[in-house]
Amino acid sequence: MTALSSTDQSLALGRRSLWSRIPSGTRAPGPDSAEATAAPVPDTVHVPLAERRSARIGVAAALPLLVLIAWHVSTTVTGTFASYQLPSPTAVVQAGIELAQRGELWTHVQISTQRVLVGFTLGSLAGLGAGALVGLSRFADLLLTGTTGAMRAVPSLAWVPLLILWMGINEDSKVTLIAIGAFFPVWTTVASALRHVDPQLVEAGRAFGLHGARLLVRVQLPAATPAVVAGLRLALAQSWLFLVAAELIASSMGLGFLLTDSANNGRVDRILLAIVLLAVMGKTTDGLIGLAERRFLARW
Repeated sequence: MTALSSTDQSLALGRRSLWSRIPSGTRAPGPDSAEATAAPVPDTVHVPLAERRSARIGVAAALPLLVLIAWHVSTTVTGTFASYQLPSPTAVVQAGIELAQRGELWTHVQISTQRVLVGFTLGSLAGLGAGALVGLSRFADLLLTGTTGAMRAVPSLAWVPLLILWMGINEDSKVTLIAIGAFFPVWTTVASALRHVDPQLVEAGRAFGLHGARLLVRVQLPAATPAVVAGLRLALAQSWLFLVAAELIASSMGLGFLLTDSANNGRVDRILLAIVLLAVMGKTTDGLIGLAERRFLARW
């Protein structure tokens, strides 16, 4: 016991000697220092979820509110812009109320939303199938990528004469044009994502007896989910962009028709109303896809 205690005392003295040689500004707290025996630093205070959401909403709403205030000041307070150039926010709201009272506003919104959702669904399904084929087959990649990439560069208005000639002036031509706009973002992102799926993950799926379509649905597509959702979001935004071109095809209803008809009649207030509605509807549908993505990933 005496030998052991003397050995422990020697080791302790040696540690203290080495500790004293280290500059005080660069050394960590020693076992016998006051810093080592001090109270532990408390953990970071957790902000409640409701407060964090309120903060995010406040930051996101800051820029639109600033734009709205600047719009009001430049049109109503200072008169920088004439009413025929830039109507005030109040005039735009009054134009919306007028159309709503006549029962036209909700009809425009409903028809445009229906066209976008149908065209987006058809185009996304086609893009998902073609993207999976190109992403999984080198032969399909060589065969289709060049031609499809060239077709992606064709402007939306260039398809209008052909669709009128082939399908006539009806809903089919409008929905088809929107589907064309939705097809390319999904095709591009799905093909790229499937090419970069971890090969070890694919081999693990094959080891469990998954092949072909089952391997694609159970392993590869879930692994590429973030990229697929990003492609769907781009496709949805593209669908709203193609909507205006689609409603140029002899349309009498829809937000695109409201936009072009107001431009022909010089109603700048209705033009701005159509632009605001397109922005709100596009952001709303994009938010719904984001919500579905979070729930899908949490469930997966």
